[in-house]
Amino acid sequence: MWRLARQPRWIAALVLALAIAAAFAALGQWQFSRSIVEATVVDRDTETVRQLTDVVEPQTPVMADVAGLMVSFEGTVVPGDSTVLTGRLNGGEAGYWVMAHVVVDNGASVAVALGWAETEEQAEAAAAGSVGIAALVPFQGRYLASEAPQEGDFESGERNTASVAALINEWSTPFESVYGGYVVSADAPDGLVDIDSPVPDDEVSLNWLNIFYAAEWAVFAVFAIFLWYRLVRDAWEREQEFAAEDAAEAAAQDAAESAAVDRESTPPENRDPSARTPSAKR
Repeated sequence: MWRLARQPRWIAALVLALAIAAAFAALGQWQFSRSIVEATVVDRDTETVRQLTDVVEPQTPVMADVAGLMVSFEGTVVPGDSTVLTGRLNGGEAGYWVMAHVVVDNGASVAVALGWAETEEQAEAAAAGSVGIAALVPFQGRYLASEAPQEGDFESGERNTASVAALINEWSTPFESVYGGYVVSADAPDGLVDIDSPVPDDEVSLNWLNIFYAAEWAVFAVFAIFLWYRLVRDAWEREQEFAAEDAAEAAAQDAAESAAVDRESTPPENRDPSARTPSAKR
């Protein structure tokens, strides 16, 4: 079999199989490296308070390096644009958030979660009280990415997600630009409770899907070489079958020739009568 494998065409097939296996191995290495990269934890300083206008621009998405930062700014609460969100947990207890429309001193708008209330009446009262806030006041809190829009029955008037896209549709006051995320205020106004906003958990785990793909590519690489071996072995087995058939035909022909020679060399009186020809019997 290895004599057959050293033929030029099978050597070329082996080179092709090795090239394919190398490509599959490279793809597996890439998938494995992706699982490691996605599992790398970046140590971020999220608790140092930064100016909102220095770390993010309006009309831009909230990137991973910005989400969860503590920011500060000065702004004005827009009267009549406060919204109450339902079903918001605070320390494991369900309640209500009061979201306000705040115009930052640079002219851009930002959604701010002012505080949490246990009952809807308290939240509504606090939302109504925020109408009186008209002066430029300092804010400090955690900047978070916008949540997905609500999928439930929002036609009923209840809101349960801090979706910037949904909130700006309810703001009655025109605005020029808006920040892509929202701010959870660190200090709640009177009538509300501070919202529990813990330090972002950046702990991640290995991406097992990428590892599974890497293992698949390794199997494909091994299979490419095994396929070459199987093809060579099949060709060798076919040669063995053809050689065995040729040998059987040659042996049968030799046996027939030998029998013919024996009949010719045997005297007529010693020959088997059954083997005589009809003319000899007559």
